[in-house]
Amino acid sequence: MIMEISCPTPHNRYDKIILAHGSGGRLSDRLIHDIIIKELDKAYIDSSHDGAILEIPGKLAFTTDSFVVSPLFFPGGDIGQLAVNGTVNDLVSCGATPLYLSLSLILEEGLLINELAQVISSMAAAATRAGIKIVTGDTKVVEKGKADKIFINTTGIGSVAGNRSISPYRCMAGDKIIITGTIADHGISILSTREGLSFESPVTSDCAPMNEIAELIFSATDDIHVLRDPTRGGIASALNEISHTSAKEIIIDEASLPFKEQVKGACEIMGMDPLYLANEGKLLVFLPDKHADSVLKAIKSHPLGREAAIIGRVSNGEPGVKIKTLVGSTRIVDMISGEQLPRIC
Repeated sequence: MIMEISCPTPHNRYDKIILAHGSGGRLSDRLIHDIIIKELDKAYIDSSHDGAILEIPGKLAFTTDSFVVSPLFFPGGDIGQLAVNGTVNDLVSCGATPLYLSLSLILEEGLLINELAQVISSMAAAATRAGIKIVTGDTKVVEKGKADKIFINTTGIGSVAGNRSISPYRCMAGDKIIITGTIADHGISILSTREGLSFESPVTSDCAPMNEIAELIFSATDDIHVLRDPTRGGIASALNEISHTSAKEIIIDEASLPFKEQVKGACEIMGMDPLYLANEGKLLVFLPDKHADSVLKAIKSHPLGREAAIIGRVSNGEPGVKIKTLVGSTRIVDMISGEQLPRIC
């Protein structure tokens, strides 16, 4: 009688990351091929090369970002989806069509292999949805306590069409400002998950790619001055950065700001200002007044843009951001001095 013995592949002897997974040997190879590359587009990333050879037309947009969000998984997304969409949206904010993405992972000893697999699967799905290809990457493992499960770095490359010029320096007096949807969803989703808070209507992150919204915007007009995804620091910080870069005054209307009711309620209960909370699937759009209505209509035609609104305007006053309140007064919306909510992305 011959007994068949099943020999497990090296990586599945373990249900957690160990230091040997970062050694560059057989365990590393199996982790990369059986957990990571298995989920991704093999046309580029499975070439066993030190980099990727890319074909890129015209002007390039180039961005890099790191993601350390805690917790890794939250209502509406996870760190993998966030890493892809965050980098896609940075490219979109440059007026670019996202094309290629690199993926670098720093894994902490003790991370569950199943959690890693879930994150990679989520990244693959997000990349497919956004139409961007993950083409190269790197994996490192550090000792327990030297990281927090997973840190991700991504670098994105996109193509900028024609003479398109998107920049905070192009913010001009008379511009209208559009937000493509409700504010502070991501920040409240992360906060409620961390604190174990529950609401009658759950708050989910708005984590999503904005390239389809951008295509609709540019189909309405190419005369777009500024695009910005208001992530860390929320719309308040993004608007202040644009105001001070362009030396223009920005005035927003509190009555026009779109919020989910449960987000407003949560902010009131916890004493948080939603203007400073992160968004991960929204764009601020600065454009001439004459195009504002047609662009708003185009944005609202997309499921992610149904709550879009014109929220303010640009003037030649002193640089800074002011808000016209519900009672008719005006107050300054300054840059936040600290961090309302760390580890948000």
